[in-house]
Amino acid sequence: MDQQTNRHPAATHHEVAPYGSWRSPVTARIIAEGGVGINLPQSVGESLYWIELRPTENGRYVVVRRAPDGETADVTPEGRSARTLVHEYGGGMYVPFRNEHGGESVIFSDQADQRLYRQDLEETAAGEAAGAAGADAGPAGAGEPARWSAPVPLTPAPPAERAYRYADGRVTPDGRTLVAVRERHEADGSVVNDLVSLPTDGSAEPRVVASGHDFYAAPRISADGRRVAWLSWDHPRMPWDGTELWTAELAGDGSVSGERLVAGGPDESILQPLWSPSGELWFASDRTGWYNLYAVSLDQADPHPCALEIREAEFAGVPWVFGLQHYAFLDDGRLVTAFTENGSDRLAVLAADEILTHETPGGPPVHGGAPLRDLASPYSAVYSLAPLGARIGLVGATHTEGSQVVVVDPDDAGPTSAAAAYDVVRRGRPVPIDPAYISRPEAIVFPTEGGLTAHAHYYAPVNPDFTGPASELPPLLVIVHGGPTSSHLAMLDLDVQYWTSRGIAVVDVNYGGSTGYGREYRERLKGEWGVVDTVDAINAARYLIARGDADPARVGVRGGSAGGYTTLNALTRYDFFTAGASLFGLADLESFATGGTHKFEAQYLESLVGPYPELRDVYRERSPIHHVDDLDCPVILLQGLEDAIVPHVQADIIVEALRRKGLPFAYLPFEGEQHGFRKAENIIRAQEAELYFYGRVWGFAPADEIEPVEIENLS
Repeated sequence: MDQQTNRHPAATHHEVAPYGSWRSPVTARIIAEGGVGINLPQSVGESLYWIELRPTENGRYVVVRRAPDGETADVTPEGRSARTLVHEYGGGMYVPFRNEHGGESVIFSDQADQRLYRQDLEETAAGEAAGAAGADAGPAGAGEPARWSAPVPLTPAPPAERAYRYADGRVTPDGRTLVAVRERHEADGSVVNDLVSLPTDGSAEPRVVASGHDFYAAPRISADGRRVAWLSWDHPRMPWDGTELWTAELAGDGSVSGERLVAGGPDESILQPLWSPSGELWFASDRTGWYNLYAVSLDQADPHPCALEIREAEFAGVPWVFGLQHYAFLDDGRLVTAFTENGSDRLAVLAADEILTHETPGGPPVHGGAPLRDLASPYSAVYSLAPLGARIGLVGATHTEGSQVVVVDPDDAGPTSAAAAYDVVRRGRPVPIDPAYISRPEAIVFPTEGGLTAHAHYYAPVNPDFTGPASELPPLLVIVHGGPTSSHLAMLDLDVQYWTSRGIAVVDVNYGGSTGYGREYRERLKGEWGVVDTVDAINAARYLIARGDADPARVGVRGGSAGGYTTLNALTRYDFFTAGASLFGLADLESFATGGTHKFEAQYLESLVGPYPELRDVYRERSPIHHVDDLDCPVILLQGLEDAIVPHVQADIIVEALRRKGLPFAYLPFEGEQHGFRKAENIIRAQEAELYFYGRVWGFAPADEIEPVEIENLS
């Protein structure tokens, strides 16, 4: 569907009905129960692994494996959830590896106690475990599904509940040693992060291999097992502000020596280190203003990193979670990479003999001269990659389908034809939505403050069964992403389609400060959080109103976490929106700056707002909690009661102020939910409650049967 058709769908044979009241197959139940979240692919040989978040199983995380013969089965047993709480956001909660006996094993973090556990693939299962190791298959397992041993703890019980947490581990090639990030929560309330090593058989307790910095990430072990690389950084920086890349010699007992700083510093962000098969250390750096790929040969007398290719594109994404990987090396040495350009993800490949050459012995590595070869790809969002022999495994999404596990043959993925190259092996949503009900994104660039422009994706109302009255313009929802150092890619998001298929337009704003557009754009938010993001959200709506795409009397703003802060900030400081929805949104910057949140973000506001308490007046001025009396439109708040990042007390204070003022509002607190909703019943209730709220406020009757929501002070 072209953009013009998407913006103004033909009305032939459509029922005329008010915007917002259209019947839609994109229900809240389908959003919550119709699929699973998929991410973090990894591999062992040609066995592909990934993580699934399953809302219908009480929001648990499951490691899944696809065997070389195509069999797909769960690794994590029922009753277990593979999730780490390092940095609270987690990620990097498991690592598959070739064990010391030649078979396959998985080490994972258990959500319940945060200890590390090991599972082994039984040698008799289908004969394929032994086959993968190069041995003869045992006859007893022929034709049987793969079986995994029960989880065995590798790390000791912590002194207090979830006091010791682990993430982002990697195992040495001999299968005997794990190196991982550890986060210790001490009895006095302090939190200590370090790198540890431990034997994969659990025969000894973890030993510290790097400490002294506030944060660590991405321990990566060379193919020969002799070296380990990692990232570190310190408060008040976040990893996208400045990190350091270190290496050390790794001994067989898990100890390290000869620590060496390779690159990075306070003003250079290094991400996603990875060793090539030939021993060079690769990483992404934003030293040019964009995350480009670099390589360095540490065997050189005076090693200097060299760039693979300089592009105005991002070859790494900011690490809110551990374990993401946007490039990988295949068995034949080829490099495959995903990168973001103009708000959309792309794929490219480079042959091994085109990657690096060396001018002279002892000289710096020099790029071989061949450019990356772009691959035709249907995926507008690529989350992470994993090598799979001569192919690549990835998790991606398109404009019309959600997250998928895909196996790609780069030989077949030419610059113009790609269909045969992409083998979808797992869909997050087994039953896809009819594309006729899907609104495709239109990338817009709109004017904003200071003579600058900002970015967004616009989604028009689309439903083949309905059209709006000729005299009516659709309501518009401005969606503000979290982070705030994050972004929304142009991909299928049923949360967006839920609104557009009911006749509500959506603009998904990548305000100044978002990622994917280079460091300069990302740093627009430095010292200006609460200003740049807010005015960009407003100006995106103004742009669409001016071109005739939205009803100016029915413009709402919604967001979660940091997006919830922008939502509350816009509603309290600007008289523009006529409704708002804050999902676990931050309301009090001072509490965030004075120990009211977790360590990872404890000093995040130093760059986003400024030093505290020196700029206490600025913190108070930009805190919605101090401007509730300026609210002048209805608000709905949705909040998890176990949220450690934005504690529910912030929503409670907003609610009490709204109640005192007599403004219309609804408040839905959810027991057992943390930062973001993971249980199906809560996802359904939150989604439907928000639709019900807009219907009451904007004067339309949703077609859905929804349990009424109490809206105080609304006649």
